[in-house]
Amino acid sequence: MSVFGFKKKIGDKTVFLCDICGLGYSDKKTAQECEDYCKAHPGSCSVEISQKAVYLPEKTQIARNKNLRQDSVNT
Repeated sequence: MSVFGFKKKIGDKTVFLCDICGLGYSDKKTAQECEDYCKAHPGSCSVEISQKAVYLPEKTQIARNKNLRQDSVNT
């Protein structure tokens, strides 16, 4: 299990974020499930878990990492 606990205040709600993909959930348990899935399946998200997300970053961490890798290949 990771050192989990990153949370973000959005309006009057606290959202718990997956440290890997950045999706936000209303409870720590679901955020931890997402993070565990992300670690076990690099580069993908669980449809079942991500449907519970209450916060979607503009661009997920996975997409940012893919772009960084792609940029390094192109340079």
